[in-house]
Amino acid sequence: MIDQTLEFLSDFTFVYPVLMAYIWMGGALIFLLHREVFAPSRSQPLELATYPRVAILVACYNEEQHIEETLHNLEEQTYPDLEIIAINDGSSDRTGDVLDRLTKTLPRLRAVHLKHNQGKATALRAGHATTRAEYVIIVDADVLIEPDVAMRMVYRMQRNPRLGAVTGNPRIRNRGSLLGRIQTGEFSSVVAMIKRAESAYGRLFSVSGCIAGFRHAAVQDVGYWSVDMATEDVDISWRLQLNGWLVEYEPAAICWVLMPETIRGLWKQRLRWAQGGAEVLMRYFPRMFRSASLWMWPIYLEYITSILWAFVVALMMIIFAVGLVIPLPDVLNVQQHVSPANAIILALTFLLQALFALAMDSRYEKGLMKQIFWMIWYPLGYWTLTASTAIAGLCKAFGRSKRKHARWESPDRGVIRS
Repeated sequence: MIDQTLEFLSDFTFVYPVLMAYIWMGGALIFLLHREVFAPSRSQPLELATYPRVAILVACYNEEQHIEETLHNLEEQTYPDLEIIAINDGSSDRTGDVLDRLTKTLPRLRAVHLKHNQGKATALRAGHATTRAEYVIIVDADVLIEPDVAMRMVYRMQRNPRLGAVTGNPRIRNRGSLLGRIQTGEFSSVVAMIKRAESAYGRLFSVSGCIAGFRHAAVQDVGYWSVDMATEDVDISWRLQLNGWLVEYEPAAICWVLMPETIRGLWKQRLRWAQGGAEVLMRYFPRMFRSASLWMWPIYLEYITSILWAFVVALMMIIFAVGLVIPLPDVLNVQQHVSPANAIILALTFLLQALFALAMDSRYEKGLMKQIFWMIWYPLGYWTLTASTAIAGLCKAFGRSKRKHARWESPDRGVIRS
């Protein structure tokens, strides 16, 4: 019985990622053929029927090192009727002084100061309350976006009145370290591919917290951003879709982000993402039984399966590690339950997925294919990280006090190397 169970669990650890890889590749191909091949090229200027006001909200907490570069970059947006609202969420450094100085030189910029740090969601609520713009774009304080991002997001939402949010395409700025290079490949071969597939299948797990556009009326309809969730971007994505709004991916809305370049920083980031996903699964479970939530079930069940997979991977790794220290019965020998055929299929599938995804994203960034070398290191390290943070995030979600404000701290953003 134990022998059969371990064999089943071993097969599951290989079959699940292989199956999902082909599901994501199939969806991404559908998205490519229907949304990208015939979409306006990036060199082709977009023309809109009307140009309603757009507000870019930038929540800031201890961002004196990055915020000036970001705000100067936002001033380069080609959209005509645009305002930039920077919300200083009780920073303890000179962020407030920098914002006040920049308001005198950047004509589109307004600054809002909160006395105490209350979290990103509260900061976004405060910024949203100060504008009557028809569309709102959320940009992180360390992000640089392409000049046509606002135009492209409004273009998408004008063409579909049911579209409540559009998520952009994050690209990695800091690539000087091994972690930076691996994440560059990850965002193309994993994140971007999944976003394409989810858009093709009709529902997204989450917009990108660093770059996302929202319809003002949709944000009002769902009651704004939740102040007590670890990841406000995942939460509002679910509430929009549970309320009948659509959320889609726009790969041409490109932003450049800084990502962690230390194991500790990467762990904290992915743990917060995992905790936020688990909190959403628990909070909205009762709403999943409403008829309007039918289309959210595939994404809900897939995330639950991914958590089960994380526990199975952790169990197999623990048994393997114990076997290295003390002798275990042959029936608990993990190696004998690992099929070489499964390992080969998994490796080839991941290589195919990486090549396919990098080829798709090469439309938006030249030279991506050379990242394939660094993706060789992705499965071992990142799957271990994903499994660990999924388990720890679930535990944190269960143990976290309800209705407690989700405050933030300055993340590890790596280093820009010249």
